[in-house]
Amino acid sequence: MKLLRYGEAGSERPGLLDADGTIRDLSAHVTDIAGKALDPASLETLSKLDPKSLPAVPGKPRIGACVAGTGKFICIGLNYSDHAAETGATVPPEPIIFMKASSAIVGPDDDVLIPRGSVKTDWEVELGVVIGKTAKYVTEAEALDYVAGYCVAHDVSERAFQAERQGQWTKGKSCDTFGPIGPWLVTKDEVKDPQSIPMWLKVNGKTMQNGSTKTMVYGVAYLVSYLSQFMSLHPGDIISTGTPPGVGLGMKPPVFLKAGDVVELGIEGLGMQKQTFKADL
Repeated sequence: MKLLRYGEAGSERPGLLDADGTIRDLSAHVTDIAGKALDPASLETLSKLDPKSLPAVPGKPRIGACVAGTGKFICIGLNYSDHAAETGATVPPEPIIFMKASSAIVGPDDDVLIPRGSVKTDWEVELGVVIGKTAKYVTEAEALDYVAGYCVAHDVSERAFQAERQGQWTKGKSCDTFGPIGPWLVTKDEVKDPQSIPMWLKVNGKTMQNGSTKTMVYGVAYLVSYLSQFMSLHPGDIISTGTPPGVGLGMKPPVFLKAGDVVELGIEGLGMQKQTFKADL
């Protein structure tokens, strides 16, 4: 299934994308794409619905973030061997973990605001993993049982805030609107192998990133298991699993985003996003 949330920001309704690309309303069956609705049993119940029996949503509504109630937005740094190489970094012996504020989450096509004082706003297409049930001390072999599905995540980053200011990476990753998610939450049954999915990103029509989850150092199952050794993962939590090469920081000379730039990005089978970058006045 391709689950989504549609409507104005703060008033989104749950929906499902049918095989013809029509949005179907799920409000009679779940209150939101969040919490218990992400549990395997709930997803199984939704999967048995006939999409054509659900009300069609007219027009082209705004698409919101594909999951609500996210308590933790966990990111993995330098998790693609070819991306680590382009930045001159060494692949870490264990996953680099940092947090992105949940307040950064927006819809896939919402405007992204370049924060005041920013000089190095950058792009990163990433595979997002959405947790479906509470995971604590799970093994790698069972880890995918705790995954509800996958989505496109844009880990927008301000490199000067991230690396040139004192402290950790979080403040360069958590600015308002720096976390577009969606358009869909694609349930895991539709993703045969999360470690073999093409992904891409364009800036003003020019391809910057053209990679694959094949070059991920630490795979999805490993990451879910690894993270669960340190913290409980709850339904709606998002793991953003790292980015392939082609970020602005890795260009020679580096290239960063400015007001008016348009970024498009996508992952095969998971949909695409399109954002206009604007100054946060």
